[in-house]
Amino acid sequence: MKNFCLNLRFTLFISFLLFSNLSNTSLGQINIGDKISLLFIGDIMGHDDQILAAKDTVNNTYNYNDVFRYIKPVISEADIAIANFEATLAGPPYKGYPQFSSPAELAVACRDAEINCFVTANNHVADRGKRGIISTINKLDSIGILHTGSFLNSACRDSLSPLMINSNGASIALLNYTYGTNGIEIPIPVIVNPLDMGLITSDIEKARNNHADIIILFLHWGTEYDTIPGKEQIDLTEYFFSIGADLVIGSHPHVLQKMIWTNNPVDGKDNIVVYSLGNFVSNQRKTGTDGGSMVRIDFTRNGNKFNIEKAEYFLTWVYTPIENHKKKYYILPCSEYENRLDFFSNPDDYIQMKRFSINSRKFLNRQNINIKEYINK
Repeated sequence: MKNFCLNLRFTLFISFLLFSNLSNTSLGQINIGDKISLLFIGDIMGHDDQILAAKDTVNNTYNYNDVFRYIKPVISEADIAIANFEATLAGPPYKGYPQFSSPAELAVACRDAEINCFVTANNHVADRGKRGIISTINKLDSIGILHTGSFLNSACRDSLSPLMINSNGASIALLNYTYGTNGIEIPIPVIVNPLDMGLITSDIEKARNNHADIIILFLHWGTEYDTIPGKEQIDLTEYFFSIGADLVIGSHPHVLQKMIWTNNPVDGKDNIVVYSLGNFVSNQRKTGTDGGSMVRIDFTRNGNKFNIEKAEYFLTWVYTPIENHKKKYYILPCSEYENRLDFFSNPDDYIQMKRFSINSRKFLNRQNINIKEYINK
């Protein structure tokens, strides 16, 4: 089994290199190895209405491509896009909350929208038990999406974690952990990374020994629907930065929390924490849960190191119009569509999006440190 995991890592690494090189060529990038851009995406969920919207009842098939139609151009501009996949691919019966299982076509549409990587350690990863964890891992492998946070067994975790992504001359270590799994015990032999300080400390050391240029922690943590990070989140962030993490990215609250870019006095490196990205796509419609943010962080090579050059956030909102008597889901970049009343079939939807973007912008402009919004002009 260990050899299988090593072979899998090699296969996925080659696949990502080929994809990355094609993307770089199409974007006309010249100085390969000097710069790299990372895009972080919040919660990708699969509620009942989303599954129904994607279903073709005539052919009994599913298609989620329309969901990403308007946001794909923003995603494709980044070298690497990493999202929290908060569902399982456990097969039928397909179901949303409280025990998620979405059609694999959801992940395929994410891949086709140029999301390169999923983190899977979250409170819903074990919704369908051992079978669901294994099925999700195998399906993500089969469609060529890099992933980390859950593993078939300890041998796979040993060989596949940290997930090492090599692109544009940068070696990136991605690590992912969750505070819990809604009380569901993780069955042997599968593994889901727990948010444990000792484990994370040793994993960061392993990443440093692997000569990672950039070390990223993607953490499922915090209190649901709370816009202010708790003391534990703040204390853990400070500790992880002190032992070598460069970025700490958060998910789980389903609402936005602040983003901070600071200089680490211990080693002189810059650090960024995004306490919560909020929802990327879901059927949640309460205030603050109907959208979220993507955060793009650009690194530039300085000698043998990669330094943070720029960090910006993109507000996104989930538009759910009725078309041909059927509910649809579209992720919209707010700065592009918030002044386009003519785009919306129902003025109430436009008002709701404006409310989300205005309130989120005010909140983040007040809370954030050194991270501004990207405005699509």
